[in-house]
Amino acid sequence: MRGELWLLVLVLREAARALSPQPGAGHDEGPGSGWAAKGTVRGWNRRARESPGQVSEPDRTQLSQDLGGGTLAMDTLPDNRTRVVEDNHSYYVSRLYGPSEPHSRELWVDVAEANRSHVKIHTILSNTHRQASRVVLSFDFPFYGHPLRQITIATGGFIFMGDVIHRMLTATQYVAPLMANFNPGYSDNSTVVYFDNGTVFVVQWDHVYLQGWEDKGSFTFQAALHHDGRIVFGYKEIPMSVLEISSSQHPVKTGLSDAFMILNPSPDVPESRRRSIFEYHRIELDPSKVTSMSAVEFTPLPTCLQHRSCDACMSSDLTFNCSWCHVLQRCSSGFDRYRQEWMDYGCAQEAEGRTCKDFQDEDHDSASPDTSFSPYDRDLTTTSPSLFIDSLTTEDDTKLNPYAGGDGLQNNLSPKTKGTPVHLGTIVGIVLAVLLVAAIILAGIYINGHPTSNAALFFIERRPHHWPAMKFRSHPDHSTYAEVEPSGHEKEGFMEAEQC
Repeated sequence: MRGELWLLVLVLREAARALSPQPGAGHDEGPGSGWAAKGTVRGWNRRARESPGQVSEPDRTQLSQDLGGGTLAMDTLPDNRTRVVEDNHSYYVSRLYGPSEPHSRELWVDVAEANRSHVKIHTILSNTHRQASRVVLSFDFPFYGHPLRQITIATGGFIFMGDVIHRMLTATQYVAPLMANFNPGYSDNSTVVYFDNGTVFVVQWDHVYLQGWEDKGSFTFQAALHHDGRIVFGYKEIPMSVLEISSSQHPVKTGLSDAFMILNPSPDVPESRRRSIFEYHRIELDPSKVTSMSAVEFTPLPTCLQHRSCDACMSSDLTFNCSWCHVLQRCSSGFDRYRQEWMDYGCAQEAEGRTCKDFQDEDHDSASPDTSFSPYDRDLTTTSPSLFIDSLTTEDDTKLNPYAGGDGLQNNLSPKTKGTPVHLGTIVGIVLAVLLVAAIILAGIYINGHPTSNAALFFIERRPHHWPAMKFRSHPDHSTYAEVEPSGHEKEGFMEAEQC
């Protein structure tokens, strides 16, 4: 009996020891664990990540990752260390570098020290408010997997990346380091500069002021488009909190966005179709983290469009649901700028339950997509108001300059010349007016020197009734002379004189 009691005591002691708290339990194990616990906000799965062999020293920076996507967040550790935050947004991985990060300064492109032949000051954008202009790149820039050669620079601190100009420039399809109501025409020192050396295209809004908030100071920031698809936002001077900028007159955004257009039947005209814009992805940065000397780097992730063969497409391990469209010879998830073609050719239905071998066994006599007529191409060439940008005004009253290339450009960094830009239509009107005046003067001189010419006779026959009548008679010596016949009032005066 005593042995059984002793055994029971031992069992109870071990149970009590197992249930007692371990040393140090309930305390933070360091900044890393504290960040991991804090990362559950908004349902995000955040975790602290350090390079191999890295230890938590006071002068080291920890890298955190957001696997669920969403807005960026840059928190400060208890010892005021700055975090570099990495977010996975399906199409891009973004990294935000704080002002104390050396890499933020390395990402800044010093346009003033660049080759002057590659730097251009856009004089139209530098002297106006709410203006946009098309610019041609020297390389194909991959944006959400789509190669682009033309972009539209706006004075409002963003780049419009759409192919078709419409009235929603600030709504989607943009690269916006800081979209706001900037007015470069306010100051002589304000310029919109871009730099293109064949590998990177940089747009810099230099010393620009907010309309109505000029007393807050000037902003200087840039957006860099790299040939490998990377996008970098650099902020040199941000004199105020972006959260304080009013969006009543102009949208305030920071981030990326892309959309596709599809054609829907018009309710007013059944025979026609109208375009509808659908935004399929957007990255919004936390505006409170946009400060002076900070930077954001977007690294593109692989997309379905990169696959050029059926086998590579169908075996893709991307997070996208990639499908192969045999008639278009294209790999896609159905959510990109080519969605209209994807729908017109029934690619979604074609790919259901099909394998690459099935496509290879089909009749190869069918027309290839390169030579066949595409209804998508037909609709894009119709005369639609969204294609004409000469006098187009966007939702925020941004006027568009349709001329891409050298119009309004200055090939150096000299101070800009103020003044209202002269448009091509104004110049043509002035030239036509001068030519018309010159033609009238020359015609008058000719008629005055040749009173018997056809032109002179034409005007004499159509003279006002109070002009004296002129008759031309032939002389026996074959010469011609003119006789002036008095008007009616003059005849009455002659008759009264004869009676007297």
